[in-house]
Amino acid sequence: MRTYRRTVVSRLPAALAILAICAVPARAQERTYLVELGAGGIYQSYDGATDLKGAVGGVGRLGVWLPANFSLEVGASFAKPKTDVTDLLGNTTSVGVKARTISGAVLYNILIGTKSSFLIKAGAGSTKYGGDCAGVRTICGSGSSLIGGVGFRAGLTPTVMARSDLELNRNKSSTRSLTNFGVSVGVGVMLGSRPIPDTDGDGIQNNRDRCPDTPSGAQVDGRGCPADEDADGVPNGVDRCTGTAAGAAVDARGCPKDSDGDNIPDGLDRCPDTPAGVLVSPNGCPKDSDGDGSPDGLDRCSDTPRGATVDVLGCPGDEDGDGVLDGLDRCPRTPTGAAVLPNGCVAGQAAGQPAPAVAPTPSPAVPDTTRRQRPTPTPRNVPRAQPPPAQPPAQPSAQPPSGNAPSQNPPAAVGKITAGVVPGVGFAPGTARLSSTSYVALDSIASILIADPSTTVEVSAHTDNSGSAAEGMRLTGLQADAVRDYLVLKGVPYQQVVSKGYGSTVPRTPDTTPAGRAANRRVEIRVVVPGP
Repeated sequence: MRTYRRTVVSRLPAALAILAICAVPARAQERTYLVELGAGGIYQSYDGATDLKGAVGGVGRLGVWLPANFSLEVGASFAKPKTDVTDLLGNTTSVGVKARTISGAVLYNILIGTKSSFLIKAGAGSTKYGGDCAGVRTICGSGSSLIGGVGFRAGLTPTVMARSDLELNRNKSSTRSLTNFGVSVGVGVMLGSRPIPDTDGDGIQNNRDRCPDTPSGAQVDGRGCPADEDADGVPNGVDRCTGTAAGAAVDARGCPKDSDGDNIPDGLDRCPDTPAGVLVSPNGCPKDSDGDGSPDGLDRCSDTPRGATVDVLGCPGDEDGDGVLDGLDRCPRTPTGAAVLPNGCVAGQAAGQPAPAVAPTPSPAVPDTTRRQRPTPTPRNVPRAQPPPAQPPAQPSAQPPSGNAPSQNPPAAVGKITAGVVPGVGFAPGTARLSSTSYVALDSIASILIADPSTTVEVSAHTDNSGSAAEGMRLTGLQADAVRDYLVLKGVPYQQVVSKGYGSTVPRTPDTTPAGRAANRRVEIRVVVPGP
């Protein structure tokens, strides 16, 4: 009995594995296939029962590709193996026998790389041995066959492929069953193939792209889906702020939004409407170091004692001038010059009750050191403001002005504004906190401006040259703002007052002695738009 050609059969799987390793893809399949037309050579090994020797022949194929990488293929192969025939005289002659196989098979194609693929096939066919069987002593006739095999396509170009197949052909007739093996090598041409599109241009073809609407420029993974390193919803490649904190709201560029400009992004900001200039905590809410209700950054007096009432600048007032701040003062109407306790009350006075009568001092020449003296208030009219001759100067009210709220009934206006220094207006050293001596003069100015709303004035603050120029400009700007804010609190329309800080750029005197420096630290007023 003839043996099979095991050498060729055993070496083919190893050759196919080497081809597969060499064809490992760098990219996905780039084309779709419609029709495969191929041809090649075949070496056919026959079952020993046929008494046929292995032979070389040819093979042709026509395949149609289906969805999901399946294809249908019909093929035909032929060979002319030889067999030894002995005549009656004992002479042995080698005779060729035609062997033809026609088959149909279903193929599953495993795509590799951009142009290559493995294939597995199974089908059925018919094999015919010999032509005229008269006088032939070897196998002859036709029989059905079952076909199975594996193969590999190696892309030479996008449409031309080298193909190698290992095929088993199981023949069966009414009298016997035969098993033949064949190895073929040939070329296939893909007719009607076309490139697989990449609709979103991310480098992943549509057949493998799981996210087909990726934005232009986005970086994607092997499935075609965008990578988003900071999980803000804007993919890498489009995201211009890749380190966005988790939970922050971002714009179309992937950068955090900050509606109130406090450097805490929306989404993390628990107070998204913080006023400009306010200092905030990490959650975006205003800080208030002294707990006076005026946030840090806007608070001009950031060390206000707890419980004191403050004005819009965050500075405390002392309505009765007794040295105890409003809010802490339990007797806020203490008479001028009375000695008070730490709670703002005169000895023996109950909180909220009028102060007891105080006997006049016997001799003004001997000061009473037990009593706190209040500075004598200056007249309410602005220096150099010219009052009408027929009217006496306005007298200060019995109750000193409060810096916390506008006066509901400002004193009657007297005279007009005259440009120059406003005496008595001062600040705590190095701050924009108005001193209590400033109120009388500023109240007089407020009354004049309220009575003459057509007049617009400029309030300017100046300092000496003892500090840096930049610091001087900053401080005097805040001081001028504080004067304007006070006038507005007293009822003057905001647009009627212009504030400006000049630093040390407009000295009143070049004198650098302490007296000269004090003269340069001043507040001036001038009329910008005169009234009728």
